[in-house]
Order: sequence, then structure tokens, then C-alpha cells
Amino acid sequence: MDLDEVAGRLYALPPSEFTAARAAEARTAKDAGDVRLARDIAGLRKPTVSAAAVNRLVREHPDDLGELLALGARLREAWEAHDAEALAELTRRRGELAGALSRLIRRDAALSAAAAAEAEQTLDAAVVDAGAAEEVRRGRLAKPLSYSGFAPAPVPRGRPAKRPVDSAAEANRREEAEARKAAERQEARNAHQEWVAALEQAGKEHDERAERVAGLERKLAKARKRLAESTQRLEVAQREERHARQRAER
Repeated sequence: MDLDEVAGRLYALPPSEFTAARAAEARTAKDAGDVRLARDIAGLRKPTVSAAAVNRLVREHPDDLGELLALGARLREAWEAHDAEALAELTRRRGELAGALSRLIRRDAALSAAAAAEAEQTLDAAVVDAGAAEEVRRGRLAKPLSYSGFAPAPVPRGRPAKRPVDSAAEANRREEAEARKAAERQEARNAHQEWVAALEQAGKEHDERAERVAGLERKLAKARKRLAESTQRLEVAQREERHARQRAER
């Protein structure tokens, strides 16, 4: 068993089952003597609802997702080549595929509007960014992805694309940065709540077992006392039997 194998199993689960399964996998690794693996497993982050929806899409609709990611690669190539005709056609097809996948996500998972938007944003990031595409393809997202750069769009053939720099774009980037920070803070709060719950459960389990041990110790103390009394009666009986035998033999 290695971390890659365990992560593959864990990120295939719904978020509601992740924490308990992660703890079980970590215990298994620890019991097997692999403390480092147990620590690495415990460090795997619980996926958000939107990230889990994309992970599920990877496993249940690999062909549909693969087509979108392959189109994204071709779209980036057309952008680099300043091929306006190809960009126009690929952008149209991208809309069709992204729409179909968005419907699959909404159909296969009961998502809020916000979570569905995050999942769609993740797919958009995978189309325009090769690194994001690879993260999505692995199916082990813990949080949604976003892309703040300039996304490929049709441009005149032979003319280099320029990234617009204006106050509106800068404001959008700031908003996106703040949104990411807010999401990270929320994720940190969620993680803290998980550990609070884990601590409460561990404390409860410890107290229950401590009480059982104390009860057993009390029973053991009583049993030892009864044994000592039985030993004393045995010694008295042995002594009296010996004296009685001696008198009978005279």
C-alpha cells in the first residue's frame, strides 16, 4: 500500500465518507508499521463538495471529460499559433462540451448553485491551463480550481494576442484573489471543525475505556481480596487438619 493508492480510494468517496475512511486508512498503515505513510494519509485534505463532484465526473464519465481536456490542449495550441479560424471553431465546441459536462455534474450530484458554479469554474481552468488539466485528470481534487490569466479566445490570424491591462481587469484579479483567500479560510475552518469533532470523539472514547479499565481494576481488587480470604481459610484448614491427624495417631 502506498499514498497514491490510498488517495485514489479516498478521493473516489463522497465528502461525507472521507474523514472516517481517511482515519481508517491511516490506522491500517500505522498498524502495519508504516508511520510515515500514516502521517501522509492523515494529511490528505477532505474535498469540498464541488471538488468531489469533479472527481466523480473523472471516474464516471472519463470519455466525456477526456474529450474536453483534449479540446483544451488543441485550443491552447491554436491560441499560440494565432489561428483565429481554429480558435472560433474550438471555442464553439468547447461551449458544447462544457455545457454537457455541467449538466452531468448537476445530474449526478445534488449541488448548490454555488458548488455547481465552482465545479464549472474548475472545468474552465482545466481547459485553459495544462497544469489544471492534469490535476483534474488525476481525480484527486481537494478544492475547486480557478484560472486568473487571459483565457484563449478568437483573435485575428497572425496578430499576437495581448493581455489587456486595465482597471477593470485588475479589479477582477483582486476579486478573484480575495475569493480564493476566502475559500481557503473557509476550508481551514472546515478542517478545524473536523478535528474538533475528532477530538471530541477521541475524548469520549478515552473516557469510556478509562471507566471500563477502572471498573475492571475494582473487580480485580475485590477478587484479590476474596482470594486472600480463601487462602487464609485454606491455611487454617490445613493447620487444623494436621493437628487433628496428629492427635488421632497418638
